[in-house]
Amino acid sequence: MASVRFSGVLFVAYPQDHEPRHVHGFYEEAEVIVDLLPDRMVSLADRPDAIRPSNAKRSSVRYVLNSAAENYDELIRLWVQMHG
Repeated sequence: MASVRFSGVLFVAYPQDHEPRHVHGFYEEAEVIVDLLPDRMVSLADRPDAIRPSNAKRSSVRYVLNSAAENYDELIRLWVQMHG
């Protein structure tokens, strides 16, 4: 597991994770799975468990996504560190 923290959000890349490139962002009570798109953009992962718990505060989800966007390059380095 590799991790980094920005603005109170803990981002984690797990060794068993798979493409597409993504990280798990933990903030307050929420876990948000963030896809790292090739065009230097981020998005909420397109999967049913992208937000845990499913009733997490939307403001927390937005905060994680904004933090991921602001730190895109560092998150790509985190992914590469874990997956080559």
